[in-house]
Amino acid sequence: MRRGDQVIKPAGFWIRLLGNLLDGIIVSIPLGLIGFLITGDFDREDPITSLIGFIYAVAVPILWYGYTIGKRIVGVRIVKVNGKKLGIGAMLLRVLVAGIVYGITLGIALIVSVFMVVFRKDKRSLHDMMAGTYVTYSKPGEIEDKQAFVD
Repeated sequence: MRRGDQVIKPAGFWIRLLGNLLDGIIVSIPLGLIGFLITGDFDREDPITSLIGFIYAVAVPILWYGYTIGKRIVGVRIVKVNGKKLGIGAMLLRVLVAGIVYGITLGIALIVSVFMVVFRKDKRSLHDMMAGTYVTYSKPGEIEDKQAFVD
């Protein structure tokens, strides 16, 4: 890591999984209903609901201090390692590019990510490494305040 980059209160595997599961449940039900109202079918591969889900995964953390609904419920959020504001570039790397890598490797990279979160001290996965992010228990303002003392 570069000078000033640090991981504060990293969140582990189970809490991250729970946040993702809650997002899946809380977001997929309304998205399924919206897709049904638009298309008249509960097709899981509907491009409209897929696009809305993608926009949710990218935009909500940018607009809501790194939280998604599920992450907010469990008390964790996504932040940049360098303490800067989470942006579109980091979230596209985290969601889109990582998704492509996980798909190309037929899920092997996803398994590697799970092991990284379980065994690494900083709890960062492959998509965290790609995007320069991590998942933390810190509240908005805590990390930025600590970064001010490091720089």
